[in-house]
Amino acid sequence: MASFYERRILPKLLTCACASPPMMKQRAKVVPLAQGRVLELGVGMGLNLALYDAAKVASVLGVDPAAELRAQAMAAPRDPRLNVSIAAGTAEDLPFEDRAFDTVVCTFTLCSVHTPAAALAQARRVLRPGGRLLYCEHGLAPDPDVAKWQRRIEPLWKRLAGGCHLTRPVTSAIAAAGFHIERSETMYLPGTPRIAGWNEWGAAAPA
Repeated sequence: MASFYERRILPKLLTCACASPPMMKQRAKVVPLAQGRVLELGVGMGLNLALYDAAKVASVLGVDPAAELRAQAMAAPRDPRLNVSIAAGTAEDLPFEDRAFDTVVCTFTLCSVHTPAAALAQARRVLRPGGRLLYCEHGLAPDPDVAKWQRRIEPLWKRLAGGCHLTRPVTSAIAAAGFHIERSETMYLPGTPRIAGWNEWGAAAPA
């Protein structure tokens, strides 16, 4: 059973952090590129739903293991033309058929899943040939001094931030999971502590 902190406090903290202007700007760089049948991993509070282009998207199915966050996602603003459904589930064990989706969207999710490699393997499995993974994630910084502090702080950070990791690689992990990286960009998010601000985003296709 979720603790009081996980049920009442953590969602508010996540809303403040994940809906910050720098993070929303990054989301807006990838989410509008989605098309066809879309699966969103770790839909959370539904912050991406307002960014989908309803003219290009047939449907959006968001999965998340947290009931409190799924309830917020159901109420999140979006284009009224957008066909949205929210389901319980984890990225590592998706209950969907092979090749069922045209696009998989993964934003600020790989940091907190239990096993990123398994989540990416599932994303690859459910994408149709020619489909795309759109990603935007924070992770291990390339600068040794920043990475050193990420490793030092991560144990406490994980406890306070719902299992969020600071030191996971992003684009290299996606490539290692059998994706061809079509494009990838990186930067430190402005106005964000560097230990949590290294961001990688782009598009990939099953190799």
